[in-house]
Parts: sequence; structure tokens; C-alpha cells
Amino acid sequence: MARPAEPGRRALLDAGAALLGDPGGPSLAGMSVNAVVARAGMSKGAFYQHWKDRGAFLVALHRRFHDELQAAVMDAVRDLSPGLPRLTAGLTAYLDGCLASPEARALLFQARHDGALTPEVEARNAAFTAVAEPDLILLGWQPPAAAASLLIAMAVHIAAIENAIRAPRPDLRETVAAFLRRGPEAGDG
Repeated sequence: MARPAEPGRRALLDAGAALLGDPGGPSLAGMSVNAVVARAGMSKGAFYQHWKDRGAFLVALHRRFHDELQAAVMDAVRDLSPGLPRLTAGLTAYLDGCLASPEARALLFQARHDGALTPEVEARNAAFTAVAEPDLILLGWQPPAAAASLLIAMAVHIAAIENAIRAPRPDLRETVAAFLRRGPEAGDG
């Protein structure tokens, strides 16, 4: 059962996500507490009942976005054995989740430049690496953590392009899958 404060917390997080997703809205760095509470139709006092400051709110917003994205990815790969089909299913779920979330652009790119969010970004990248390593090892990628790091960079870049045009880019998605399918030995010819 949700605590009484949960609807207010959720409304404020929804307001922050909506602001970041608005084409004319603020950047992550420019988002103010005043803008969030105005969008949510709540008071600043309500905001500070949930977070000690704006930085703590941004961490909560980032966590919620990535928790939902991670849940979608894990649902997509849950019954698949390690290998290319599992890796591409996870990548597809990730990209689809980012595309469905207009705030993704801010929470993927801008978060990398916000010192308060750096540990969050690093933790999410480490979690993805742990999930992808068995697939990458099976595909012959060594060291798998380095390959995962590059895959993360490709996925975030594709997500940014797709988010900007509000449509999938099948050519980019297939190119990443082809790159993974060919494996590390493809360049040794």
C-alpha cells in the first residue's frame, strides 16, 4: 500500500519528467524547483517534504526513469539464453523505452554532465555491463566490459537520434546488431 506522501511525490516526479520532455522546456541544469511545483500544481513546501534540495530531486527523477527502463529491458530478456538474440532484444527494449520517454534526452545526455548524477550514470552503466557480459563473452568480445561500454555509447547515441526525430531508426538498430553479429574477429581479415 502506498504511503500518503506517494501521490504527491509521484506528481512532482511526473511534473519534472514532463518539463524535461517539453521541446521548449528547461534543460536538466536549468530546471527549477519553482517550475516543477508550478507544473505539478503543488507548493514548494510539498516539494521539500520529499527532497532536501533540487539535486536530490534530480537523482530521484533519474532513478525512476532508469528503473522503468531497466524493468522493460529485463522483461524483454528474462526468458532468453545469453547470445545475440538476448542482447538485441535488450537493446530494442532499451531504445523503445527511450523513444517512449520524451525526457530521455535530458536524462541520458545532460545527466552525464551533472556532477550530482555522475554516480547514478556510472551505476547504471555498471548494471548494464553485468547484464550484457555473458552475451558479449559468448559472441567473442574481450574484454567484455570494454565492449559493453562501447555498446552503451552506441545505444545512447541511437536513443538521442530517435528521441530527436520521435521515430525509430531501423538502419541504426540493425547496424549495431550487424556489428555485434560479426564480432571482434571481423576486422582481422
